[in-house]
Amino acid sequence: MIDSHAPLLRGDITLARAYIRCHLSHPVTFGCVPMLDKSATKLDPTLLARFTAIVGERYAITDPGQQAPYLVEMRNMFEGHTPLVLRPSSVAEVAAILKLANETVTPLVPQGGNTGLVGGQIPLHSEIVLSLNRLDRIREVDPTSNTITCEAGVTLQRTREAAAAVDRLYPQLLPSEGTCTIGGNLSTNAGGTAAIAHGIARSHVLGIEVVLADGRILNNLNKLKKDNTGYDLKNLFIGAEGTLGIITAAVLRLVPRPRSVETAFVGVASADAALELLGIATERTAGGVTSFEIMTRRGIELVLQHAAGCRDPLVDAHPWYVLIELSSQQREGLRAILEDVLAQGMERNLVVDATIADSLEQAKAFWRIREMFGEVQRHAGGSIKHDVSVPVAAVPAFIKDADSAVTALIPGARPLPFGHLGDGNIHYNVTQPVGADKAEYLKRWDDVNAVVFAVVKRYGGSISAEHGIGVVKRDLLPSVKDPVALDLMRTLKRTLDPKCILNPGKVL
Repeated sequence: MIDSHAPLLRGDITLARAYIRCHLSHPVTFGCVPMLDKSATKLDPTLLARFTAIVGERYAITDPGQQAPYLVEMRNMFEGHTPLVLRPSSVAEVAAILKLANETVTPLVPQGGNTGLVGGQIPLHSEIVLSLNRLDRIREVDPTSNTITCEAGVTLQRTREAAAAVDRLYPQLLPSEGTCTIGGNLSTNAGGTAAIAHGIARSHVLGIEVVLADGRILNNLNKLKKDNTGYDLKNLFIGAEGTLGIITAAVLRLVPRPRSVETAFVGVASADAALELLGIATERTAGGVTSFEIMTRRGIELVLQHAAGCRDPLVDAHPWYVLIELSSQQREGLRAILEDVLAQGMERNLVVDATIADSLEQAKAFWRIREMFGEVQRHAGGSIKHDVSVPVAAVPAFIKDADSAVTALIPGARPLPFGHLGDGNIHYNVTQPVGADKAEYLKRWDDVNAVVFAVVKRYGGSISAEHGIGVVKRDLLPSVKDPVALDLMRTLKRTLDPKCILNPGKVL
C-alpha cells in the first residue's frame, strides 16, 4: 500500500497522487530535522556544483526528464522530486558525498533498483537521490568458503548467475530479480519465495561494508562463520532502509546448488488442509521444502482471466491451491518423495487433486500463476493490501478471522489472501465489493487496516513481513512496536545520524 491511508493499485494512480499531494505538501518534523515540501527546498548552485564534482557531470542528473526513472516507484504510485540524482561508482565517492551532505545538512535518499513497495526509496521532500546502481562489481566468488562479495548495485539476478557459474546457489529469489539490487534487498531485509528453507536477506549476510552519515566507512567485509568479537554491527544496517548508513557491499552466503527440483500444483479444501500438507512435506523431506505458496480460487480465476498465457493446471476448481517446490542434492528420487507427500495428503483427505510438473517449462507455468496473483487483482477494482506475518500454525485461523472482520465491516468485500504459507507471510488483500464505487471503497483504507491489523496483533504477528516500513507504515509503527524497542531505534538514529540526513521521514 502507499500509506497507511492511501490506495495502492495502478488503476488508482490519480487518486493516490492526489492523496500524496494532500498529505505530503506541508512541512513535517520527524524527530530530527524539519522536512520541507519540494516548493520550499532548493539546492544552492555552489553546493550543487560541489556534489556534482564528486561524481562528474555525466553522473549528476539535473534534467527532469532523465531524473524521471528515479522519482516514481514501480507501481507508479509515489512521485518524488529532487534537485539532483548522484550516481557514484565507488565507495570513496559515496563517502565523499555523505561527508559533504553531513557538513551542509543536505538530506539524501539512497536508491537501488527502485523496486521497493513502501515508498522508502522515493525523495518525497526534495532530497538528493543517491543511486547506487553503478557500484556493480562482484568483487569475489569463493566456492570453497561458499561466499560471494557483491557491491550494492549488483542485481539479484547477476548474483545468482555468478553463484551458478561455480556450481553454487545464492538462495534469495524475488520476482524482481532482474532489477532489484543487493543493497536494496539488504536495506529492506527482503523476503521472497525461498525463505521457508533459506531465510530472508539478513540470513545470507556474513560481512558488510557501510558508509556512515559522516562519511566514515565501516569495513566489516569478513567471510567468517564464527566471529565473536563484540556487537554484531551488520544487523544494525540490514532492514534499516538506509536511515542509519548506506550499504555499499556485502559478503553473502552461498549454498550447494540443488541437483534436482520438483514442483507441484495442488488443490486443497481449506487453508487448514494446506497447513497440514506442509507438515507432511516438511517431515518427509527434512528441509527439502524450498517453497510452499498458498492461493485462493477467487484469485486464480482472476489470473486465468487476465494474465496472458496462463491456464488452469487442474481440471476442477478447488477452494484453495498450494504451489510446492522441493529441492535435493540427490539427482534421483525426489519425484518419488513428492508423489509420496501428495499420496499421504490424499489419504488424509487434505489433497483433492494435484499435478507435478513434467518439465522446466511446466514448472515455470505454475510459477507464473503465483507471480501474477497480486498483479491481476487491479482488474477486480479497488484493492486494499497488507503484507503481514503470523506464526505459521496460526495462518488458517488468521485468514478466517480476518475474512470475518473485513466482510462484517464492508459486506461484499472480497478477501484475496495469498503468499508464503511456509514462513507465515500472507499478502492479505481485500478487493472491493462487486459493483462498488472504487473511490468510495478506498476511503475505507484506514478502517480495513484497523480490523486486519487487530487480527494480526491477536495472533502475535507483524504488520510488515517483507516489504519494510518506508512511509507507508511509519505512522503505524508506534502502535505495534514495543515502546522500549522504538526508543532504542530512535536512540540509534540520533547516534548514527544526528543531523538526520539519511532518508529522513522514513521508518521513524
